[in-house]
Amino acid sequence: MDVGNHSSFQYFLLLGLSTNPTVQAILLYFFSMVYVITLTGNVLLILSVRVDRRLHNSMYFFLLNLSFLDILNSSVIVPNMLMNSASSTRTVSIVDCLLQVYFFLLLAQTECVLLAFMAYDRYVAICNPLQYNVVMNTASCARMTSISWTTGCVTSSIDIYFMHQLKFCGPITINHFFCEAPSLLQLACSDISANNIVMLVGSTILLIVPLSLILYSYVQIFLVLLNIQSGRYKAFSTCGSHLIVVFIFYGTGIFMYMQPRHRTSEVSDKVVSVFYTIITPMLNPIIYSLRNKDVHQALRRLRNSALFL
Repeated sequence: MDVGNHSSFQYFLLLGLSTNPTVQAILLYFFSMVYVITLTGNVLLILSVRVDRRLHNSMYFFLLNLSFLDILNSSVIVPNMLMNSASSTRTVSIVDCLLQVYFFLLLAQTECVLLAFMAYDRYVAICNPLQYNVVMNTASCARMTSISWTTGCVTSSIDIYFMHQLKFCGPITINHFFCEAPSLLQLACSDISANNIVMLVGSTILLIVPLSLILYSYVQIFLVLLNIQSGRYKAFSTCGSHLIVVFIFYGTGIFMYMQPRHRTSEVSDKVVSVFYTIITPMLNPIIYSLRNKDVHQALRRLRNSALFL
């Protein structure tokens, strides 16, 4: 990615979450632990789904993909943030910065679509149980996952294409802990109107539309659950886990990408970004394992098998 002709400098300075050395050291330790928990929890969840044949159905197929996305998403942000925090220079090249923007958008936008398909899976399972095995077969699940990844690849490529056309001529300081598109746009000294339009359209398609479909699915689900007795608690537990993830992920994403930049502060941007880049990937396996008996039992069987070996 050649950006030499578009900028008068070749690197940015990332300030991180704090400029206070003591606070920075505490945050470095805290987020190192969070990253370890994120990797451990998601890897265990993936292994449980892969190994336990009882979990070989569409719901856990999507959950496996969600865990894989969370590992990649967290790995795009956290290791670089930790190295930057421990470094005395805290610089990142423009090329590396744009690459981080690209991969973060790819993974986050893929997850937006995947969460909508997970809601649709629960909708079919509860509202049309007799058609579930027909509608949510292996081919359908693979097709939905492919659509999620393809959508993320296409939309992130469009975003990064327009960002690559920008000229950055100073200041070089990014008051953030990673290279995020809104923060970079504030540093551009060329016209960003096209970028703002692309971001607004993309955010509407990938945040508002999937969220609307998710909310519609769960309204229908809750209406059905109110009229049944058997299995109501398990269904509410599974759906509740998904909704917790949805509200955290979509809520913070909408706050960051769909409001005018002059109405946000750099501190609030950092706090909100922490939730959907670091906290949510850690919470996903915890939420699903603690509130889902099938996953809990699979993890126990996986542990027993490891101890036996």
